[in-house]
Amino acid sequence: MADCRVNSIEQVRLLMGKLLVTGASGFLGWNLCRAAQGPWDVYGFARRNQNQLQGVKLRRTDLTRFKEIKENLQEIRPDALIHAAAESSANFCQLNPAASHGINVEATANLASLCADLRIPFVFISSDLVFNGLKPPYSENDPVCPVCIYGEQKAEAERAVMERYPQAMVCRMALMFGDAGQGAASFIQPLIDDMRNGRQINLFVDEYRTPLSAANAAQGILLGLSKAKGILHIGGLERISRFDFGKLLRDIVGAPSARLYACSRQSIEMAAPRPADVSLSITRAMALGFKPGSLRGELESLACTKIEKLRPGG
Repeated sequence: MADCRVNSIEQVRLLMGKLLVTGASGFLGWNLCRAAQGPWDVYGFARRNQNQLQGVKLRRTDLTRFKEIKENLQEIRPDALIHAAAESSANFCQLNPAASHGINVEATANLASLCADLRIPFVFISSDLVFNGLKPPYSENDPVCPVCIYGEQKAEAERAVMERYPQAMVCRMALMFGDAGQGAASFIQPLIDDMRNGRQINLFVDEYRTPLSAANAAQGILLGLSKAKGILHIGGLERISRFDFGKLLRDIVGAPSARLYACSRQSIEMAAPRPADVSLSITRAMALGFKPGSLRGELESLACTKIEKLRPGG
């Protein structure tokens, strides 16, 4: 295939070749790899390679080792890179800021620099937790003001990416759910397990997000890769509390006796502070052609087609 190292990210639509996805064995990375196959020849970096996906050339790689990453990029020579790998547990980052900084910030900055040198499109996956939750819904132009270390690290990484590679894309993602392959899980897998096994489930009535399926998220990210640069928000159509999401999920998976308990964020002690409402405005993404499904529709689709994967131990 012809060399597709291009000056304009717009040209990626016409010159698809090798796509490299970091965090390929994780929840979002696995969904990205699956969505990209066909148009792209997909390669993946992973710390652990247990979540295999047919057709993806997966390499076990430590992103904190700059020399190793540079050598791999020189060997693969990807035509675009999506950096989805992260230490994404806000509580872990709060308790282990130095350990999480290496992957969340330093590795991100290094990858941006390497992609700038190679002149290939680069997408960094960020988070709605770069906001403090006080003035939703948030657009791409709103200033960041994180309340937890994970959010601080994502905001720092965003700045590093834009400084090193102004042509890059930063995709801020809302809360995601969905099919997770064999080696990862979204937050709904343990939630459904708890529902079906009669465990009490504490869900916040005062924390709001704009959740979307990982399948929708992957399509939005790939759209951003082909059409835009700068910052892009990818989220769902509906603002909903954790508690109301739980009620909707309970009804869809058929667990009427699920023990859902409405509580406030302050009633549960956690290492990382939680913002109240980081709902994202997705006006820009929709103007580019992003079309997320309804929350109910996406959950019903998962329940119908992937019920065994949605039901741990099922």
